[in-house]
Amino acid sequence: MKWVKNLMKSRKESLPAGYREYTQRKVAVIILLVVLSCFLAVYAINAGSAGLSSREVLLTLLGKGEERWRMIVWNIRLPRVLAALVAGMALSLAGCVMQNILRNPLASSFTLGISQGAAFGAALAILLLGAGSTGSTAADAVIINSPYLVSFSAFLGAMASMTVVLALAARRDVSPEAMVLGGVALGSLFSAATVILQYFAQDVQVAAMVFWTFGDVGRASWRELTLMAVTTGVAFLYFFFNRWNYNALDGGEETARGLGVEVEKVRLFGMLLASFISAVVVSFLGIIGFIGLVGPHISRRLIGSDHRFLLPSAAVMGGFLLLAADTFGRTVMAPVVLPVGAVTSFMGAPLFLYLLLRGYRR
Repeated sequence: MKWVKNLMKSRKESLPAGYREYTQRKVAVIILLVVLSCFLAVYAINAGSAGLSSREVLLTLLGKGEERWRMIVWNIRLPRVLAALVAGMALSLAGCVMQNILRNPLASSFTLGISQGAAFGAALAILLLGAGSTGSTAADAVIINSPYLVSFSAFLGAMASMTVVLALAARRDVSPEAMVLGGVALGSLFSAATVILQYFAQDVQVAAMVFWTFGDVGRASWRELTLMAVTTGVAFLYFFFNRWNYNALDGGEETARGLGVEVEKVRLFGMLLASFISAVVVSFLGIIGFIGLVGPHISRRLIGSDHRFLLPSAAVMGGFLLLAADTFGRTVMAPVVLPVGAVTSFMGAPLFLYLLLRGYRR
């Protein structure tokens, strides 16, 4: 072990001082985002009509709170906060990888129609395949009885959109704007199919289906949260393992092939996994737009395009943004809770228009 330490020490000392400062600054930004997310999580758990203080929340999380506090924190607020963090990480990671693989700054699961395809598949499973039931209150408008069936059905819907997107990306004469327009067309197609399902459904099912598509992190229980966390963790490990491949793809396909990257393989498996984690999130929480677009772009502004740092930064940024949007929606018009999907759309739509206009000017 001593020679390993000496080797690492000599390697570290051989790095230029400017490069060490360069990497340390990026790591510091990621650590700062993590700290801010932790503070926001404590505030989000504290925010609400129960009147809990930050001290009471911390004591409850440490297992020293009263029974009433434990019921509120562990059964209601903590799952919601963690679901927002995990879902935001998943959507932002998926958007970051899609933008790299397709070389399209406007790419995300929402703008390419993948979220709409996943939503159609999930709705099909809930309403027609017996994977879900409807409740009597807003809190349980849709109850997921079989999360694995819903996720698989949502995955199939996402794959249908992804196949068309990959086919467009394979054509050299298709511009990034054209791919986004193709995604808009796919989103309209799946939205129309969802409307047809609503037309033949019963009134209660239609109401539940419309409510489900709003996007709400509060409907996730510990079971759904566990599945989202596991899939997101596995996807992050795979993406981070391929971080050098994604850096090579930033230089173009020919450059990546010259460096030994199997472009088609990296593109296929990257899109499959990005679509899958998007499908899992959409199947449980509904459509949450623009997190996959906003998170990676803010991260690139902060730390650049090096995927060694961009991937973890985009994940943390996505979780922070979605949690902030959900907390804002819960508190701005309390006790009325705004759908988080609407809040994120207000946040992401201006950035989408800005990126689109900047692309046409170039």
